[in-house]
Amino acid sequence: MKTSYIIVFACLLFFGNNASAQIQKIALPIAGGKNIEIARLSPVPSDKNFKLSLNGEWLFSENLESGSHRKPIQVPGEWVMQGFNVNTGETATYSKNLVIPASWQGKRMKLKFDGVSSHAVVKINGRKVSEHEGSFVPFESDVTDFLRSGDNLLEVEVQAQTISDILACTSQYAAHTVGGILRKVTLFALPEVNIADISVTTSFDGNYKNSMLRLKTKIINESRTTSSAQINYVLTDNEGKVVFKKAMPLGKTLAPGESTLLGQSFSVKNPKQWNTEHPYLYNLTTELIVSGNAIQKNTQKIGFRQVEIKGNQLFVNGYPIKLRGVNRHSVHPLTGRSISPELEIKDAELFKQANCNYIRTSHYPPSQEFLEAADSIGLFVENESSLTWIQHHASPMWGLWDYKDEKFLPYMISANLEKMQSAKNHPSVIIWSLGNESRWSPLWQKVLDKVKEFDSTRPTSFHDQCWGGFNNAGSKADIANYHYPGMNGPAATDTMSRPTLFGEYAHVSTYNRRELATDPGVRSAYALPLVKMYDSIYYHKGNLGGAVWSGIDDTFHLPDGRIVGYGPWGPIDGWRRPKPEYWGMKKAYAPVVIKNLNDLKVQNDQLILQVENRYDFISLQDVSISYKTNVTSGKINSQIGPHQNGYLKIPVNEQTKEVYITFKDPGGFITNEEHIVLKKTEEVQYKMTESLALEENSSAYFIQQGAIRYTVDKTTGIISAAESKGQRILNQGPVFCVVPMNSEDGGKPNVAGETYQNNIYPIKNYPLYTLYVKNITTQKTEDAIIISMETTYKSANGSIKYSFMKNGNVKVDYDVKCWDEATATPYQYGMLFQLPKVFDQLSWKRSGDFTVYSPDDIARDSGTTKLNAKWLSSVEEPGKQTSALWKDDANEMGSNDFRSTKQHIIRAELTNNNNNGITVLSDTKQSSRSWLQDSNIQFLIADYSNNGSEPFYGSPFTDQRINIKGKQLKGNVIFRLR
Repeated sequence: MKTSYIIVFACLLFFGNNASAQIQKIALPIAGGKNIEIARLSPVPSDKNFKLSLNGEWLFSENLESGSHRKPIQVPGEWVMQGFNVNTGETATYSKNLVIPASWQGKRMKLKFDGVSSHAVVKINGRKVSEHEGSFVPFESDVTDFLRSGDNLLEVEVQAQTISDILACTSQYAAHTVGGILRKVTLFALPEVNIADISVTTSFDGNYKNSMLRLKTKIINESRTTSSAQINYVLTDNEGKVVFKKAMPLGKTLAPGESTLLGQSFSVKNPKQWNTEHPYLYNLTTELIVSGNAIQKNTQKIGFRQVEIKGNQLFVNGYPIKLRGVNRHSVHPLTGRSISPELEIKDAELFKQANCNYIRTSHYPPSQEFLEAADSIGLFVENESSLTWIQHHASPMWGLWDYKDEKFLPYMISANLEKMQSAKNHPSVIIWSLGNESRWSPLWQKVLDKVKEFDSTRPTSFHDQCWGGFNNAGSKADIANYHYPGMNGPAATDTMSRPTLFGEYAHVSTYNRRELATDPGVRSAYALPLVKMYDSIYYHKGNLGGAVWSGIDDTFHLPDGRIVGYGPWGPIDGWRRPKPEYWGMKKAYAPVVIKNLNDLKVQNDQLILQVENRYDFISLQDVSISYKTNVTSGKINSQIGPHQNGYLKIPVNEQTKEVYITFKDPGGFITNEEHIVLKKTEEVQYKMTESLALEENSSAYFIQQGAIRYTVDKTTGIISAAESKGQRILNQGPVFCVVPMNSEDGGKPNVAGETYQNNIYPIKNYPLYTLYVKNITTQKTEDAIIISMETTYKSANGSIKYSFMKNGNVKVDYDVKCWDEATATPYQYGMLFQLPKVFDQLSWKRSGDFTVYSPDDIARDSGTTKLNAKWLSSVEEPGKQTSALWKDDANEMGSNDFRSTKQHIIRAELTNNNNNGITVLSDTKQSSRSWLQDSNIQFLIADYSNNGSEPFYGSPFTDQRINIKGKQLKGNVIFRLR
């Protein structure tokens, strides 16, 4: 295996050196009067008549030898996701016929690929045009001299898993070969004298009021005659009002093949600033004038914003910012790393509406479509190069290679500079990330130097997991990084000289895969610890913020039926359905927070709310604040400034029982809402009186409670049946049950956690195995029949007391001591009922950690759902989205909604179609969980429940874990049957 890598690597070094010479480059000035060579990416003309999308159907062969046997394939797209298999080292070929419009005659034709994985050779009519190495960056070729009139044949020879793929762990990370033309392809025509490059930067004066707009425009004469030219700039606001018009002569003539850079600064008085809360964009039009005629016109969106580091904080437009974000993969279950423009936009919108203001593009650059969406709706972007795990145990190759070897440097520099050239004019991009989870070395220092030469207006980051021992090798990036901190992490950042970013934190549960398949409620338990964690991030000045790992489930449904990937670690799934963590993240990241929900005050007929404005730039004057009570409704105006605290006052009176308050972002979506109860509605108390009777024989006790008849086995002490008018309601229980934590990840051998596979099944849970009971006593009081006993289990002992009450309730008290090591660290423990399968409707009411939940959230305070169990051959339905809402997806134990733990219950009930069933009454200190197992409905009422066994977690996510070995566990359950 290692030998084959060496052969490929040697070949690719050769290819890479040739490739760099064949992509057209331009020289751009840098500090010190020097130039930097960068691959040319021409501004695509605004005129639709001079650009042609080459997306759609191409022909494809899996290797050069089978070139005559070509099959249709969609471009863009991964070849694996379309059912093609290209062997390691093989070269696949794409082909497409081209007919050049007649109107393009006399122009320069440019062919642009936005991303090919991972090595491409471009040919036209059998002649090699260019060569490129690198998966997620665009490259451009001049194809004019290769085209002919009439039909032309465009071919792209593609190899995957080449050097750039290995340095980025692209295919390793996706758990399949990521090969093909991944992003869009465009053919466009430019005049022979043309605009080759436009660079836009903005900065503000000391008061952050007036701005300087700096434009650098590269003009190249690609004709055979000398030419003079002029550039016209027009800047308009988003209403079309002209801010300025400037005509800029070149001041010289251009000989054939000559280029010039026109640099100009324009003062713009008091422009509207671009930020994530008011993402205001201007329109810049650049026209190239030759001989009095406009021969090229380009338009682009620009934003006025300035990024600075002061001490250990990051400032945008003079305001200190906090990054509330996620890591994001470009992924879809059916198309893999190649996704549609519509999905790029949807991702941006979904995260924005979850109160994120920041996206880290893990672990490769984003598409232009995503950046345009981020510019438009207001998201900060940390744009990461496609370099991952260089000198990291997660990448096996560094057991063979030397991470300080200079031969890697050209690829590392290209991965950074080509990314920057593509994204440099987007105001949303505020950080350049050099690479992911790698060890700093002299090579990275040289990369950093080049990055700084190219762009000194944005800070740099390097994800080295910087403090502690792991990969802490002296990164000199502007921003320090730490992955997966505990609760002490935010406080530690205040001692740092640089801003510290938690580039990955609050890992969504994914590696405890069997536990998640069993109980999706683990995901709901994520929310409250995240609130606690982000609160700490917010209050520590040196903490720049963080990105939740990770934004989207990274799973791939391969055409052969396999499902692979690193797993379901996203707040949204691959189908773009919000999961429980999405709603928890939205709450944790709320930019307006009411601080005194647990200490409400009413003074002078006004409800006084202490409010914290966590927006970076706007006061609450820009936020729509509305309230509604059972008496009245209205709106509130507030002047509380960014990162400031203040008070809101809502009119109330003696009749006011509850208050709903809603905060709506300037973007039009609700950022936070609270339901404040001033006068609680009492729960309905059951006061009916049931007749009670006790009978027994040698084997069992029989308790008649009204219409319900219970059977208690004298050997085991278990309620072995409960019936009403001949219908069985209980098959067994409740019996004490311990659900151990389970961190199984699927069991597949792996290097870095890639274990997502088809055969992951839920875990069956059973009550403690009862051996016998002794010392049974019965007692009949005025209100109840009581049966008490001492219980001996296979791995525990204790006592049980049943109280069958005249009010129709049954109370079961337990006192148990366990000594089994296998159950010493529980996920849950409590009392487990078994009911016939027909009791398949769950209803509940609970007191959640938050006052308002989405109706689509399995953690909502009240709801009704059906079992809807479905047997799956794999962890999820291969190849298709099964339900409109994530909560309605199901496996053999039931739907996500049905089988998920409901914490803090007031009432939980299981019923059949005739509304017969069981109701459990509680005091909000218990949780309920129901699922189908062994043809019975299992119904667990847990006195203890934690956040699950995800191994990546640290504090606060692990705070609730306990060890029960040898400890006395006491609790009870109150229920009634009907």
